[in-house]
Amino acid sequence: MTETWVEPLGLMGGQAAAAALAADLALPLAGGPLAFSLVRLIGRDAPISPIPLTEVPEAWQSQVLALTRALPRFAGLEMPCESGRPLVMGVVNVTPDSFSDGGRGIADSIAAGHAMLEAGADLLDIGGESTRPGATPVAPEEECRRVLPVIRELAKAATISVDTRNAATMLAALEAGAEIVNDITALRHDPAAARVLARSEASVILMHMLGEDPRTMQQDPRYADVALEVAQFLADRVQAAERMGLKRDRLAVDPGIGFGKRLPHNLALMDRLPLLAGIGCPIVFGASRKRFLGTLAGIEQASARVLPSVAAALAAAGQGAAIIRVHDVAETVQALAIWNALASGFEASDES
Repeated sequence: MTETWVEPLGLMGGQAAAAALAADLALPLAGGPLAFSLVRLIGRDAPISPIPLTEVPEAWQSQVLALTRALPRFAGLEMPCESGRPLVMGVVNVTPDSFSDGGRGIADSIAAGHAMLEAGADLLDIGGESTRPGATPVAPEEECRRVLPVIRELAKAATISVDTRNAATMLAALEAGAEIVNDITALRHDPAAARVLARSEASVILMHMLGEDPRTMQQDPRYADVALEVAQFLADRVQAAERMGLKRDRLAVDPGIGFGKRLPHNLALMDRLPLLAGIGCPIVFGASRKRFLGTLAGIEQASARVLPSVAAALAAAGQGAAIIRVHDVAETVQALAIWNALASGFEASDES
C-alpha cells in the first residue's frame, strides 16, 4: 500500500513552460514537453491545499523529483520525452459486437489497420473479444481464430498490441508477431498469463477495471476518491507484475475510462490523470467514442462521437498521457500535430 502520493498540478506547455522552467518555478513532467508548477501532497500530515514547488517539505522532495524522470521507450517506441507528443494507438476490433465498430471480418480488419497506419497511427491494438458492459465472453480458441490472421499481417508493418485477458491468446498472439499485451484485468483474469509474459519480452498494459468481469462492472460503481483508488490499484498491480518477473520498464498503466465508472468518475480521472505519473510508467488513455462523451455532447451513435473523442484525446495529451488509444486515427493525429506545435514551444516564422 502506497502511503503517500504527489499529484502534479498547474501543468503547462509551450512558452509558458519554458519560462517557468527557466525561472526554476516548474519542473518537467516525465522529461517531456509539459511542466508542472504546483503539487498536491497526499498522505498523513500533508498540507491540505496545493503548494508551489518551492514550499515542498524535504521529506517529499524525492517523490517530486521522481515525477521528472524521463520514461524509457515502451516496446521500442519513443515516449513524449523524445518525440514531444503522445503515441496514437489505433483500435482494430475483430468482433461482431463491439460497441463502436463491431462487425468487421478478418479482411476488413486488416484493411482498417493499414488505413490507420497510413493516417499516422504509431501502433495498433487488435482485439477479438468485446468488453462492453454485458458482452458475452469469447473462448480463447475463437478469439485466436479472429485475431491471429490480422496480427500476422499487420505485424509486418507496425508494432502490434493484442487486447486480451486470456493467456492462451497472449501466447499465440506473441508468436504471431504482437509485441504488447493489453489486459483490461491487469493480469487478474488468467493465472497462466504471468508465466506466459515472464517468458517473453512483451510489454504489458495494465488497466483498472472495477471487479474482474466486464458484464457486471457498471452495476452501481462507487468510489470514495476515484483518482486515488485507481492510482493505488495500478501501483499495486505494477508491483504484482514485478513479482511475476516483469520489469517496470515493460509496463504501462491505463485508468480504464468507462470500465466500472460513471460519468463523474470518468471526468475526475481525466482531470487528475497526472496523479498516475507517480507510478513511473507510461500512461495509456482510452476514451474514444465512449458513452459518457456521447452523453456530454448529446450524440447517441458511437461512431458519430469523433469530435468529442478528439477533444478528450487533446485533454489527455495536456495531462501527461503517453499513449492515446483511438478509433479515429486521422482526426486525432491532425489535432495532436497542432497540440504538439504549441506544447513544444513552436516559434512563429514567416510561414502562414
